[in-house]
Amino acid sequence: MVMQHPDGSSTPVDTPLIDASVHIFSKSNKDLRSFMREPFKSRGFPDYEMDWYGAPGGEYAPETERDRMYPGSDPDFVGRQLFSERGVDVAVLHPMTRGVMPDRHLGTAIAAAHNELMVTRWLDDNPYADRFRGTIRVNPDDITGALREIAKYADHPRVVQIAVPLQSRELYGKPQYWPLWEAAVEANLPVAVHIEVGAGVQYAPTPSGVPRTYENYVSFMALNYLYHLMNLIVEGVFERMPTLKFVWADGAADMMTPFMWRMDCFGRPHLEQTPWAPRMPSDYLPGHTYFVQGAMDGPGDVDYAGEWLSFTGKDDMVMYGSSYPHWQLNDLKVPAAYSDEQREKLCWRNAAELYGIDVGASMSAQ
Repeated sequence: MVMQHPDGSSTPVDTPLIDASVHIFSKSNKDLRSFMREPFKSRGFPDYEMDWYGAPGGEYAPETERDRMYPGSDPDFVGRQLFSERGVDVAVLHPMTRGVMPDRHLGTAIAAAHNELMVTRWLDDNPYADRFRGTIRVNPDDITGALREIAKYADHPRVVQIAVPLQSRELYGKPQYWPLWEAAVEANLPVAVHIEVGAGVQYAPTPSGVPRTYENYVSFMALNYLYHLMNLIVEGVFERMPTLKFVWADGAADMMTPFMWRMDCFGRPHLEQTPWAPRMPSDYLPGHTYFVQGAMDGPGDVDYAGEWLSFTGKDDMVMYGSSYPHWQLNDLKVPAAYSDEQREKLCWRNAAELYGIDVGASMSAQ
């Protein structure tokens, strides 16, 4: 592993590194359709970049781009960049789909195609397969189809989580989603929630409606996890499912502490209103809540960074993620104020425990 410092210098560090957020794509829409069947194979659906808020400087880090195919679509190329050049030991793959489609059956077909592509091309048949772990995509608007995908891949040895879009049409604590979360618990798979690409039909991405610029969008979008998390707590989902785990894969862990303080302050005198969730709201965080920490999270390399990470138990919740191959692709920058234990938890320990990854075995296979 190589640690980057604020002055631009870097230092080799003898510690494992799990990248918990590597985004993968099909080579093209035509390539994705080769994993689909009729009547959906010939249906129209958005391309990856047909979203409303493209990054002004380009969607992808320049070094990840290749001719005539999307970055993050070639397992050999990605494997070399992650494992040989970036010092990663294990990478958790997250296929990027199109968000919530107007036709729930089409949405499920798109998710299923991404799952088949990931498993056959990335997890089963390439030189780096033993160092990749996979995320299967499910459609929260089609519970029956989502349960079918979980059943299909739950026993695959390299599938470590399921994923749904952050942009939904309802909050994820609501009862219509409970069968999906129960299936995740039964399969012993965490649920990752990630900002989706494409043009779905979800609600407005910010509390104040549809933003005008990319800057406005990217500043607020990740905070939608707060609505889901607070709803999961007050609906009693974690009380009902004590082993359910959610991974908020677009960061913003730094925003959780002040909101949870407020939620506890209000919740303390009003717990009788939620008898199905009788504990303090913050009591439901440990063991249920995880974050992928990226380039935009936290106060930076300041002397109170370690103290801030420890508030609300965040140091047990964060996992490093590069967001490869997107523009915010980040090298690991660990604030100097982090303790050795906090650094280990961020770099690999939290992810290894959550996903059941034997990092020692992965490193010995290199």
